[in-house]
Amino acid sequence: MPKDADPRPCSIADTLDIIGERWTILAVRELFHGVRRFDAMVRNTGASRDILTARLRKLEAAGIIRRERYSDHPPRHEYHLTASGRELGEVLTALMKWGDRHINPDDPPVRWHHSCGELLDPVLICAHCGRPAMEGAHTPVGRGVLSR
Repeated sequence: MPKDADPRPCSIADTLDIIGERWTILAVRELFHGVRRFDAMVRNTGASRDILTARLRKLEAAGIIRRERYSDHPPRHEYHLTASGRELGEVLTALMKWGDRHINPDDPPVRWHHSCGELLDPVLICAHCGRPAMEGAHTPVGRGVLSR
């Protein structure tokens, strides 16, 4: 990066520093599918063991997952999402919805049912007015707002 560059402060960039890599987000996906054991994560993601180990350590250090020992001889652990990690479910469903619409429109590979019994069709809404979040004009405010 050039010395005179002043990158925009941004929570998106900060988040991508932690989860913005294929094997990381696929490990989180597996946890949402109920997969807790390392060998199954390797199999289901296609990640190499050393890469997945590094990604899981990064997620643990960031407080997104926690390890729990399930065997002492030999020592073995399984992985669980923390409250912070469970909040990534909204991110995953948004990515899935986009992929279903723009990459796999004829045959989405996975569909989720909501607790109401219907197929899940996630929508991000404004907590104040209830309208879709991306509807209308946006005015950025705060320290990440730089000149255009």
